[in-house]
Amino acid sequence: MTIAEILKAIRVENIVGTTDRELKGIHMDSRLIREGYLFVAVKGTQADGHAYIGKAIDNGATAVVCEDLPEVLAEGVTYVQTGDTEEAVGKLATAFYGDPTSKLDLVGVTGTNGKTTIATLLYNMFRQFGYKVGLISTVCNYIDGEAIPTDHTTPDPITLNQLLGRMADEGCKYAFMEVSSHAVAQKRIGGLRFAGGIFTNLTRDHLDYHKTVENYLKAKKAFFDGLPKDAFALTNADDKNGPVMVQNTRAKVASYSLRTLCEFKGKVLEDGFEGMLMDINNKEVNVQFIGRFNASNLLAVYGAACLLGKRPDDVLLILSTLRPVNGRFDALRSPKGYTAIVDYAHTPDALVNVLSTIQEVLRGQGRIITVVGAGGNRDKGKRPIMAQESARLSDKVIITSDNPRFEEPQDIINDMLAGLGKEELRKTLSIVDRREAIRTACMMAEAGDVILVAGKGHEDYQDVKGVKHHFDDKEVIREQFENEK
Repeated sequence: MTIAEILKAIRVENIVGTTDRELKGIHMDSRLIREGYLFVAVKGTQADGHAYIGKAIDNGATAVVCEDLPEVLAEGVTYVQTGDTEEAVGKLATAFYGDPTSKLDLVGVTGTNGKTTIATLLYNMFRQFGYKVGLISTVCNYIDGEAIPTDHTTPDPITLNQLLGRMADEGCKYAFMEVSSHAVAQKRIGGLRFAGGIFTNLTRDHLDYHKTVENYLKAKKAFFDGLPKDAFALTNADDKNGPVMVQNTRAKVASYSLRTLCEFKGKVLEDGFEGMLMDINNKEVNVQFIGRFNASNLLAVYGAACLLGKRPDDVLLILSTLRPVNGRFDALRSPKGYTAIVDYAHTPDALVNVLSTIQEVLRGQGRIITVVGAGGNRDKGKRPIMAQESARLSDKVIITSDNPRFEEPQDIINDMLAGLGKEELRKTLSIVDRREAIRTACMMAEAGDVILVAGKGHEDYQDVKGVKHHFDDKEVIREQFENEK
């Protein structure tokens, strides 16, 4: 692709140099630029790409897209000025990788909780339908059966288009993708065409970035505002923000609910730690999931599959065979007769969902022991709330380290403890070492009790001072189970 061809995707204000040269690649990270690449200088939240134009040219960039021209222009390099490089980079990447979303049906899932479960279950379901399918998620990216490791919920626009391009080239008919609020705000999905969007729910999260819940909501809503008119917008009618998300969309609107009449209506008839019996649109189905929040997730999966043209009975049949996603309400049975549940819950609302579900299934026949922490260098305001909700809905609480990142673990724990009153503190321990905290919970548990280990779910590391050390909640629990035999 020539410089001239790729520039058709954006609004150009000024060009210095020739545009007939072939491009071999595109990137916004100067360290990844090679001979014949296009470098896009983006003013990001952490650094300004304009400061690295020289480095990109040293690494072989033959063209630069920027908002401000450098004072000194290198000979033989083409400079292109545009008003907003953050917006331009997605469109340039889409053009370079051959507009992959014109060749497959891409469905985005957004909301505070449930994104990973819904996107992954749709991926698994459509593979069972016999299609080649792609997945872009927090846990892992997949090109049909090939796993591609991931660092972000939604990758940068160039990695994203590269992934989608490979999916299209390898014959994927569908792709399911988690769409984070950061990705919308930072225009990482610019240039992509979605066949559908799903809204799960909205509660407090990422306020370290968005500052206010209103800004967070606007970022989510912008995704639906941008859907084309031939797409679908599936929203959760049980969340007060559900109708808000789709009020300005051009897409075909549908909703799902456990409470009210709508296109995709569900009800939990029976529940237990082995699964649930549900009524979905007046058909009964046994599923291998636990809890009302999962019932809601399954309704979203059912609704999206139907909106993508699948027969409802066929969808229900596959729904009954699907298993929970790794680290999402993952139940392990102890030799001592208690249950340990590993869950990614790392927001107050997610904790309430999981703990309320455990209470509903236990029906007062056992105690709940919760092991919980909070991530470092993230929204500090949710820390005392998470401690409060854990204490309110548990019999015992152990507050411990999560991913402290560049904060001191004890400081994070102190922020959580500050939210507790005298009565709540009486049922609460604090143990900085997460391994020791989990072991302590296991030793405290008796037959019939449930331990919830919250916050990390599928993660197999702890992020401490910029280094990821191997740590897996489930591994620690299984080691403790071995000691109990």
